[in-house]
Amino acid sequence: MTRLALLAAATALILPASLTAQQAADPVFSAAAVRAHVAFLADDLLKGRDTGSEGHEIAARYVASQFAQLRLKPGGDGGDWYQRIAFQKTDRAQTPATLTVTGPRGAKSFTHAGDVLVGMNAAEPHLDVTAPLVFVGYGLENARFGLNDYAGLDVKGKIVVTLRGYPKGLPSEEGAHLSASKAQMAQAHGAIGMLSLGTLQSMKARPWARMVQFADEPDFTWVAPEGTPFNEASGIRASASLNDPAAEAVFAGAPTTIAAIRKMADKVGGKPKGFALKTSVTIKADSVSQRVTSPNVVAILPGSDPALKDQYVVLSAHLDHIGVSPVKPVLSGVEGPGEPADKDRINNGALDNGAGIATMLEVARAMAQSPDKPRRSIIFLASTGEEKGLLGADYYARHPSVPISQIVGNVDLDMPLLLYPFTDLIAFGADHSTLGPIVAKAVAPMGVKLSPDPMPQETIFVRSDHYKFVKQGVPAVFLATGYANGGEKAWGDFLNGAYHHPGDDMNQKIDWDAGARFAQANYRITRAMADDDTPPLWFARDFFGDLFAPQAQKATK
Repeated sequence: MTRLALLAAATALILPASLTAQQAADPVFSAAAVRAHVAFLADDLLKGRDTGSEGHEIAARYVASQFAQLRLKPGGDGGDWYQRIAFQKTDRAQTPATLTVTGPRGAKSFTHAGDVLVGMNAAEPHLDVTAPLVFVGYGLENARFGLNDYAGLDVKGKIVVTLRGYPKGLPSEEGAHLSASKAQMAQAHGAIGMLSLGTLQSMKARPWARMVQFADEPDFTWVAPEGTPFNEASGIRASASLNDPAAEAVFAGAPTTIAAIRKMADKVGGKPKGFALKTSVTIKADSVSQRVTSPNVVAILPGSDPALKDQYVVLSAHLDHIGVSPVKPVLSGVEGPGEPADKDRINNGALDNGAGIATMLEVARAMAQSPDKPRRSIIFLASTGEEKGLLGADYYARHPSVPISQIVGNVDLDMPLLLYPFTDLIAFGADHSTLGPIVAKAVAPMGVKLSPDPMPQETIFVRSDHYKFVKQGVPAVFLATGYANGGEKAWGDFLNGAYHHPGDDMNQKIDWDAGARFAQANYRITRAMADDDTPPLWFARDFFGDLFAPQAQKATK
């Protein structure tokens, strides 16, 4: 034995057992490695990694090359790294969409991106729908929470008008899910269209000016292998959001004012009652659709335990971002030089979600290089189309590499804010399954705490990829850095600044040590999920467990 080896052995003998165990459990995570991944993915040459773009394809190949270097097993189509997805992309035609209200005060027309935001319908490229209106409160139904907004209302063949969001006092994650399901509820009652109206709470969280910024974004949906575009509410032919002038026209002659409705909705438990309106609307919108493709990138690390290796834990992060912002047209009659020709329009997505992908890759490296492999198998999923509506994750959850019944849990990494030395994590969805205690226990030795959702008004639970696994009955959480130790200010500044903006690039003061620490936390969490004797379980009588996995084994909370 060499002198160096003797020294190492002697050192190991005098170290506390807990320290040697922790060293074995926690590989070294390098801030430089996290930075290198993000620097590549956020480079201007990738032009913001938009779904279906060349930049996203380059990013996908980068991730696949990392998986290959680690000698992971391809989990895509036909033994490849890539799960190719066909998307239907729908853009607005040159003719502006319009919404015309007819009622006691005559007819008044509104143009898209003014005081209305008119949705497109790829199934009807020359949409022209006229129907009477019915106000349906929040437009929600759920016996568990005493919601029955359609009671006594006839909406068959009509267009419903709903308040955005859900009643105050409803649990935020359950409320977010119900709110995201309004179109299906309206369709079930025979409605053919939906108009949405802001509440005091929703308008504060998402002002009209912010909504208009994304008015001309194309619509995307995935296309099934047999060629059918996916649409959960195909019976809802027309949709639009209303600003106050359009809303006032819609409520002309109504027995209750919009102000009174909003005042009632702003109370805890406030549920404004629905009624037939005295107005009708005509919605016209022309659109053009095309097919594009974009891949998920999937790798599998086989488990080491013969009894557990056929169970899979998914660690996911979205690879796409929003691409290059278009040049804003110069409005006629508006003075000024307009935008400079050299203005930065590349939305690099360094933190959203280069940082999430970098975390996943570092966890994959640590897992693959560990001499003690995880007991359950691990699926590493770099999804596409998240910014288009969680589409890549939805497609994968419906067309997984292994039977969905064998996927026992999912942790999703989306936009970890690596701008400060975080001391807490937010695990959106943690209250619904044993993943909450698993996450809390895994990160406790790092001095990291688990905090509740600090921004329920943003309905984060339904806005990241883990939600699509939840809808397939899989316990899942979405992990983000928390509000403690300067996090609240960092989150506020980012969401009001660099978020979905060219400023989310490598020029930010990113704390790369926080990146290495976030990777370590997720390694510990994923490892705990993979190694425990019992897989993650929904809690008994949990809303999501009962709704999406009614026959699954449950745990006592």
